[in-house]
Amino acid sequence: MTHSLPEDGERILSSSGRTNHIEDDRMIAVILSEEYATIDGTIRQQVPNFHPARHVPRVNSFVPTLGNGNHDHERLNQRLSAYGLIEMKVSGDGNCQFRALSDQIFKSAEHHKFVRKTIVQQLKDQRSFYEGYVPMSYKKYCKKMGKSGEWGDHVTLQAAADKFHVKIFLVTSFRDTCFVEIVPQCATPQRELWLSLWSEVHYNSLYAHRDIQIRQKPKKKHWLF
Repeated sequence: MTHSLPEDGERILSSSGRTNHIEDDRMIAVILSEEYATIDGTIRQQVPNFHPARHVPRVNSFVPTLGNGNHDHERLNQRLSAYGLIEMKVSGDGNCQFRALSDQIFKSAEHHKFVRKTIVQQLKDQRSFYEGYVPMSYKKYCKKMGKSGEWGDHVTLQAAADKFHVKIFLVTSFRDTCFVEIVPQCATPQRELWLSLWSEVHYNSLYAHRDIQIRQKPKKKHWLF
């Protein structure tokens, strides 16, 4: 009995600490997003005949063979060249989607852990938005997505658009779909993010030639973590 009150107090402090931490993360995201929104590129202005396909959230279901993957990569490179786009390449360590999103939002791929954590929290907080697209235990799916190195999918992209209030454009290697547009479900998008997608295997961050040349390297935000 003598231990019950301290344990309850610890639980209350723990709960309060988590709430404050989530709120701090939200404010950090807002501050950094607003800081870098002013140097976003204007890719869409230089892309003719822009007709993006409707986005359907889905989990990764297959990995292409090496032959198909190489062919798709050539197709993607041809499209990027035709539209005057350059990839800011990120590591292919299983975190590429989150690294590419981090580069687009914060102009640095180094904040991918924060981006993943924020997206997974969105999945947990708005379960009804995404559960129908996940063909497995939703709890296990969220736990899996919380692990570093776990590949992001089209469900996490939708959660990213919803959480960060952004419109995400994918330039893909798919034969029949060049562009995919992902819009937030319950908010007006404040920014546009551009990613390349190679055969469900790898994401990179996209910029126009002029934007990549004038891009400024931000100071490292040690307080982000």
